[in-house]
Amino acid sequence: MSNFWVILFHTYISKLKTKSFIITTLVTLVIIVGLTNLNTIMETFTKDEKGTNIAVIDETATLIQPLQEQLKIVNEEIKLTNYEKTEEAAEKDVEEGNYEGLLLLKFNEENLPVATFKANTVADTTLSQELRNGLQQIKTQLAANQINLTQEQLGKLYEPVPFESIALAENAKTEEELNQARGLVYVLLFFIYFAVIMYASMIAMEVATEKSSRVMEILISSVSPVKQMFAKILGIALLSLTQMVLLIGVGYYSVKHNMDSLEGGFFSFFGFGDVPLATIVYALIFFLLGYFLYATLAAFLGSLVSRIEDVQQMITPMTLLVVAGFMIAMFGLGQPETPFIQITSYIPFFTPMLMFMRVGMLTLPVWEPLLGIVILLITIILLAIFGARVYKGGVLMYGKSNSFKDIKKALQLTKKD
Repeated sequence: MSNFWVILFHTYISKLKTKSFIITTLVTLVIIVGLTNLNTIMETFTKDEKGTNIAVIDETATLIQPLQEQLKIVNEEIKLTNYEKTEEAAEKDVEEGNYEGLLLLKFNEENLPVATFKANTVADTTLSQELRNGLQQIKTQLAANQINLTQEQLGKLYEPVPFESIALAENAKTEEELNQARGLVYVLLFFIYFAVIMYASMIAMEVATEKSSRVMEILISSVSPVKQMFAKILGIALLSLTQMVLLIGVGYYSVKHNMDSLEGGFFSFFGFGDVPLATIVYALIFFLLGYFLYATLAAFLGSLVSRIEDVQQMITPMTLLVVAGFMIAMFGLGQPETPFIQITSYIPFFTPMLMFMRVGMLTLPVWEPLLGIVILLITIILLAIFGARVYKGGVLMYGKSNSFKDIKKALQLTKKD
């Protein structure tokens, strides 16, 4: 048994020290900290700017002032300058960088505003959209005056329709709870998806690397191939948990530290708030079960190849299964109750993502996620037994790997052993 732990910790420590793991972890941490401090970073770069200066040629002589008042409500950085020279001169000033753009204002035959915006590029749609919205408010007010609408009547005209969604089923989640769950599930699904692909591929690559260097011939003389397989799976699992704890810890601290500045925008759109403990528990359970399912599959697929170049080709079907599960889960975020989602959530290779998505989005009876967990456990055990037999023969196979027919050869070698 000591050899098992030696291989496990050797796999863990060796991968922990690799430059790729360290760089990947550091880059991810920088991205997490950057996203949670995005508002502060943007303010740092923009606090010394003088604002956006727009040259305005107002043929009406009445629109520039109300437009400036409208813009102050949404963006005080936009400054409108009444340009008194010709349009050609204004265009030249824009080209030379003296102004961010040129806005031409006039009335149409109905005495309503018409505008043309000119800039060196129109790639930045935010500025033009803010100008358009400001003019839209002015046009609405002018049109209301023409048909003698009062401010109260105008307010009633644009008042949103009161609309509330109420769930009648007992213990069903409210619309607010669903919005919150959707954001959390969305992020965790991405986490599960990338983690399973990355760490399962790492196991296949580890096995293929040892075979290509002929280290496997030395290892199998002292440690059984089955012990090797599970030692590598657990070693990479320990590595993934180390990275996850680090990323989640830094992310949690950074979000809490910047909670005030994160109100609205991205975090408001996804509805992050108090996270139910049950959702976190299910996320951890289905992540670990999904990892062991695909890790076992990756280990014996990796044992079938003798060259590192063949690894990606061999594990492509496994990767496609993960991608398919993820895409179905993305579809299910909007329609989690459809029969298709319900049925596919019990297919073992899709269960980690789909069942977790359903648990997060719906109020399911306890037996459904438990049944999904049991199905996963049974599948992992059966796959581990079959995978161990394939791995035992696969590590003895050398030469170019042609197809999945090599699984049969690996099983035949296992029987001879």
